[in-house]
Amino acid sequence: MKYWYLIQAKPRRENLAKENLERQGYTVYLPIARIRRQRRGKVHSAFGPMFPMYLFIFLGEGIDDWGPIRSTTGVSKLVKFGQIPARAPGTLIDALKAREDASGIQVLPEKMYQVGDRVRISEGPFEGYEAVIFAKSARERTVLLLKVIENYIKLELDSHHLESL
Repeated sequence: MKYWYLIQAKPRRENLAKENLERQGYTVYLPIARIRRQRRGKVHSAFGPMFPMYLFIFLGEGIDDWGPIRSTTGVSKLVKFGQIPARAPGTLIDALKAREDASGIQVLPEKMYQVGDRVRISEGPFEGYEAVIFAKSARERTVLLLKVIENYIKLELDSHHLESL
């Protein structure tokens, strides 16, 4: 019987690990998603691993040769809990594959906030503060009411700097 297992790759070497494992005949899955990265104060959209430093491999106990995995270029280790390799539920892999578009990119749901929702600021100088959504503005910006010293101030932030409470 074969199962999906979790592999830890070296930092920013997930694709290299995937290519080298596939070259050895293993079935590997690396979910890719559109992610936002901030560089020099600007937010850019890029494609990258949905789970940085991790990928999945389909192996059978007693069937496949597990030895070459840890010495494969790009691979750090097979993730284990104690001495037992970490199994990923097959339903998780199926659900991830079902959310892919035609080009194999994960379609992630956008965070949809409504006026009046309570949120927490996740980045910037107000990180950790709780606020209430006051209005929506253009360019993915959200106007918040933030309580500071018993007064409310209006603050405009990018929506991706918020998380639900």
